[in-house]
Amino acid sequence: MSQPAHPSPSPDPRPGPDTASPGAATPGSVSPGAASPVTAEFTVQGMTCASCSARVERGLGKVGGVQRAQVNLATERASVTFDPAQTSLTALTARVREIGYEPLTATTDLSVQGMTCAACVTRVERALKRVEGVLDAQVNLATERARVTYLPGRVTDSDLSAAVTRAGYAVLTGADSGVPSAPGRAALEQAARDDHERSLERDLRVSAAFAVPLLLLAMLPMMWMPLHMTLTGLLGERGLNVLMLLLATPVQFGPGRRFLRLGWNSLRHRSPDMNALVMIGTGAAYLYSLLVTLAPGVFPAGTAHVYFEASAVVITLILLGKVLEARAKGRSSAAMTALLRLQPTTARVVRDGQDTDIPTADVRSGDLILVRPGERVPVDGEVQSGESWVDESMLTGESVPVHKAAGAAVTGGTVNGAGALTFRATHVGADTALARITRLVEDAQASRPPIQGLADRVVAVFVPVVLAVAALTFLTWLLLGGPQGLSHALVNTVAVLIIACPCAMGLATPTSVMVGTGRAASLGVLFKSGAALEALHRAPVIALDKTGTLTLGRPELTDLILTGPHAGPDDRTAALTLIAAAERGSEHPVAQAIVTAARAGGLTLPDAQEFRALPGEGIDATVNGQRVQVGSDRLMTRLGLNVAPLTAQTDALADLGRTPLYAAVDGRVIAALAVADPIKPGSLDAVQAMQASGRRVVMITGDHARTAQAVARQLGITDVRAEVHPAQKSAAVKELQAAGQRVVFVGDGINDAPALAQADVGVAIGTGTDVAAETADVILMSGDLRGVPNAVALSRATLNNIRGNLFWAFAYNVLLIPVAAGVLEPPLGLRLNPVLAAAAMGLSSVFVLSNALRLRGFRPPLTTGND
Repeated sequence: MSQPAHPSPSPDPRPGPDTASPGAATPGSVSPGAASPVTAEFTVQGMTCASCSARVERGLGKVGGVQRAQVNLATERASVTFDPAQTSLTALTARVREIGYEPLTATTDLSVQGMTCAACVTRVERALKRVEGVLDAQVNLATERARVTYLPGRVTDSDLSAAVTRAGYAVLTGADSGVPSAPGRAALEQAARDDHERSLERDLRVSAAFAVPLLLLAMLPMMWMPLHMTLTGLLGERGLNVLMLLLATPVQFGPGRRFLRLGWNSLRHRSPDMNALVMIGTGAAYLYSLLVTLAPGVFPAGTAHVYFEASAVVITLILLGKVLEARAKGRSSAAMTALLRLQPTTARVVRDGQDTDIPTADVRSGDLILVRPGERVPVDGEVQSGESWVDESMLTGESVPVHKAAGAAVTGGTVNGAGALTFRATHVGADTALARITRLVEDAQASRPPIQGLADRVVAVFVPVVLAVAALTFLTWLLLGGPQGLSHALVNTVAVLIIACPCAMGLATPTSVMVGTGRAASLGVLFKSGAALEALHRAPVIALDKTGTLTLGRPELTDLILTGPHAGPDDRTAALTLIAAAERGSEHPVAQAIVTAARAGGLTLPDAQEFRALPGEGIDATVNGQRVQVGSDRLMTRLGLNVAPLTAQTDALADLGRTPLYAAVDGRVIAALAVADPIKPGSLDAVQAMQASGRRVVMITGDHARTAQAVARQLGITDVRAEVHPAQKSAAVKELQAAGQRVVFVGDGINDAPALAQADVGVAIGTGTDVAAETADVILMSGDLRGVPNAVALSRATLNNIRGNLFWAFAYNVLLIPVAAGVLEPPLGLRLNPVLAAAAMGLSSVFVLSNALRLRGFRPPLTTGND
C-alpha cells in the first residue's frame, strides 16, 4: 500500500460567519456600478387588493425605459428595472401618484454653510438631486437650509452631506445643528402602517357610530310590528326615511370617502378594483334610497324601499375587515421587522483613548468598538481583546452562545454575553452580514413563486368579469323579477359587487411567502426567492458535496498507535510531543491537525531545527537532538524502515476513510497516525431524514473513491460519485437531471459554484465561501446539514399553505357570487343580503391572512445539536 504524504481532504479556507450572505441590491436603491439598466425598489402605500398592485405594475410598465415592473401587495413594494437614460426614480414615483397611490418618502433638513447667492442655491440643489434616491431638493438661501425628499432605504444623511461637500459647501452637524437624522426605512414603513391602521380604526369608529343605530332603526321595526307602527305614527314613512338618510350620509361621504376616491381613480384609469366594486355597490344602494326618500312617486308600486342600512353597514363591515387585515399583515412581517431592528442605533467607538457613542451608520471600517455585557454588536468585526460568549441565534438558528476571544469574528446584531469585547470593524453599513441577510429575506418576500401566476391571471380579468356579472344580474332581475324586480335587481347587484372582493386572491400567495421566508430566517435558512421556496420540496434528488458539507471540512487527528512494548499515557504524550513539534514547521492542513491535537491536550511543543518538507512524502526535522521523520509508507520504505507490523491496522484505518501516516524517531518507526475529515454532527440525521422522505441522496465529491465510500458507508449513502473534478460537478448534476428529475445540490466551496448554478435548487452551506453563497438559491447560515430537511419541510408547509389560501379565495368567489346574484332565490327563496356579503368578504381576507400566520408556528422536523 502506498499513501502520499499528507493527502488531505482539501479543505478550503473558510471565512467567518459574517461572510455567509451574499450581497444584493439595496432596497430603494439602484444596483451599484450598473450603467444600464438599473433596479430600484420603493414602498407603495394605499394598495388594498390584487387589482391595485396589478394596476401599479401596469402603470409603471408603461413608463418609457422601464424593462420590468413587479409589485407585491403583501410587502407593499414595487421593484422596477429601467434605463436611467430614459427615465428616473422621480418619474416612476410620479407615475405611481398619477395612478392614485402614494410612494413612501422621507424628508430631512440639512444646514448648509457657505452659500452666498442664488447660483450657490442652484448648485447645491443640483448636487442633491443627483444623489440616487433623492426625489426633490429645495434650498433656502436665507435660512441656509436644504429640505430633501428621498426614498428611504437608499439615502442617508451621510450621502447628502457628501454631495453638498463635493459641490463645495459644508453641512453643519452636531447637537446644535437642528438637523434630524434620516429615519431608517423600517421605522418609516412601520410608522406608515401604524398611521394607516389608526386611520382605519378612526373611520371604523365613526362609521359604526352611525351604522349601528341605522341598522337597528331599519331592522327592529321589521321584526316587531308595534315599534314600526309607533315610529311611522310619530315620523311618518317619509320622515323615517329622512332620519335614516341623515344617519347614512356621514358614513357614505365620511369613512366611505376612501372607497369613492380610490374607486373613481381605478375607473378613470380603466382598471377597476375592489374599491370600484364597493363604490358602485354602496353608491347604488345609497342613491336608490336617496331617490326613494326624495321622490317616492317615480317608483312602481311596492318598489319604493330604502337600503340606507345596507350601504352604511357594508362600509362599516368592510372597514372592520380592513382593520383586522392590517393587524394581521403587521404580524405577518414580524420576522422581517425583528431582523431590521437587530442592529443597534449607536456604537461605542474608541477614539484617542476615549469611548464615544456615535450613530451606527457613521461607523467606519477599521474603527475600534467596545461592546459591554448584554449589548448588541453594532457591526461586523474581529475581536482584538476580551473574552465572552455571544448569542448568534437570530442569525444562525443555533441557540447555544458561541465563545469569542481575540481573533474571532463577531457579527452585527448578535448579543454579547457576560464579558466585554473590543473589536475592530471589518464590515459596516450595507456590507454587514445582517444587512445582507435582511436584503435576501426582503428579496425573497418581494419575489413571486411560479404558483402566483395562476392568481395573477385570474385577477387580471376578475373585476371586469364581476362588473359584467353584476350588470347581467341587474338586467335579469329587472326584466324577469316581476313587481319586485327593481328592488331585487338592486339588492342582488349590490351583493354581487360586495361579495366579489379580490383581496383574498391577491394576499393568498405573498403573505404565505412573507411569513414562510421570515420563519425560515429565524431558523437560519435564507431563501433568495419565492421560486426557490416553491421548488425545494419538489425535487426528488438531493446531491451532496462531501468536504465541508457532510464533513467538517478540516482534518483532525483521529488515531495514534504506538509500536513497541510500551504504549502508556507517558509514551503517547512523548511521541505526540515529538511528532507535533516536527510538524509545526509545516503549513499543510494535515500537519496543522496534528499540532492542534497536541495543543488541545495541553502539550508544550519544543522548537524544531533543520526542518525540511519532503514533497509528496512528509517532513524531516530535529527535535531536542532527535531526528523525527513523519510521512507516508513510501517515505518509510525509502528510509529503509519496516512498517509491516502496523500494516493491518493502517489498512483498517484506510477502510474507514482515514489517512494513515507513520512517524520514525532516530531511524525507528515509533507510531502510526491517522488523520480524517470528521463527519459533521447532524449529517447522519439529515441524510436519514432525506431518505425517509422518499428522496434519493447522492454524494458528489472530488475526493478519493476509497475515502468517499468510507464516509458514504457511515452515512448510509449508496450512490457515490467520487474523484469528480470540480469542473465536472455541474456535469454530474446535469446527468442526474437528464432522467427528468429535479435536483437539489448542497455544497460550500468555490468548486461547488458551477454545480449550485446547474441544480434546480442550489443550497449553500453558510459557513462556506462567498462564491458558493452568491450562486445558491438557499443558504444555511449555521452550516448544519439538518437545515436541508428542515428547509424542505418548510417549503412543503408554505406551498400547502399557499394552495389552501388560493383554494379558499377561488372557491369563496365561485360559490358565493352565484348565490349573491340570486340563483337560489327562485327555487329556495334564499337571497344573500349585502350586509352578509360584506361580512363574508371581510372574513375571506382575514381567513387567508390568519392561515398564512400559522406558518409562524412551524416546527422543524430536526433540531440542531445546539438546540
